[in-house]
Amino acid sequence: MLIVKRHHTDPYFNLAAEEYFLKETDEDIFMLWRNEPSIIIGKHQNTLSEINADYVKENNIRVVRRLTGGGAVFHDLGNLNFTFIQSDKDHTLNDFRKYTMPILDVLQKLGIDARFEGRNDLTIEGKKFSGNAEMVWKNRVLHHGTLLFSALMTDLSQALNADPAKFQDKAVKSVRSRVTNISSHLMQEMDVLQFAELIQDHITGMYPDARFYELTEEDTLKIQEMVKTRYGTWDWNFGNSPDYNFRKVMRTENSGTIEFCMEVRNGVILRTRIFGDYFSHGDPKEIEAVLSDIPHEETAIRNAVSPFDISTYFSKLSVDELIKGLF
Repeated sequence: MLIVKRHHTDPYFNLAAEEYFLKETDEDIFMLWRNEPSIIIGKHQNTLSEINADYVKENNIRVVRRLTGGGAVFHDLGNLNFTFIQSDKDHTLNDFRKYTMPILDVLQKLGIDARFEGRNDLTIEGKKFSGNAEMVWKNRVLHHGTLLFSALMTDLSQALNADPAKFQDKAVKSVRSRVTNISSHLMQEMDVLQFAELIQDHITGMYPDARFYELTEEDTLKIQEMVKTRYGTWDWNFGNSPDYNFRKVMRTENSGTIEFCMEVRNGVILRTRIFGDYFSHGDPKEIEAVLSDIPHEETAIRNAVSPFDISTYFSKLSVDELIKGLF
């Protein structure tokens, strides 16, 4: 068992590193890692329908899609993540309880009555502190989970506070649960890094062949290439979303009510219709036309409308207000 030492807090790099060790090695792996503020989207989810786009933008929260299914989760430096990667020749390792048991053992030693509940959650007093997901690639299993230790709960709730009325799609939706931080239940003070040490020591004791491994320069370069080609790209994180229809009604003081309706396929806007009680000196169909065949992404939309004076099409509406209405 390789205990891979991870120091990066870049979510793009960390998600890419999981795929790298899953597909480019054949050894059993255990990793603990943390991300800077970010939202990690399940493989089959519609990204925009899971996030509060305005809050995410204002707070510079990065959004990354992972390889596994399940719901969207918020990460910050108070959230610890763990990953097991093991060979599964007999297809017997795909077991949520097997990989979460070491975490429960550590918490039990700390005097916390933590439990495995439902399909893939760990809870304390009925409140969730860990969500888990798994995938199989060839004869390899990847299991990873979150551990809310001292996460900022306000950021968590705001970042994932999406408006369900905006989207009509068949994507897998996250189920929101009551959550808690592990640190709130400790009888002795410790920080998230000290907690990580306890888990690492416990895992090391479980596997007689455990040895520590630091990323080499070659490892780092290959992972960075995966960030460049996948994990850091709009196509993977947003464009890979299932097809959806988007609708948002915006009420402004100067422009009245404006309703935006879009049909989106593979992250690309196929058609836009704009309705409302606004006044216009130009033909809004010209704006509808340029908001077609482009990614549902802010830079692409800004570039598309840049030749137009938006206020002449929607009385006194600014470009920024228009952009806000499209997310």
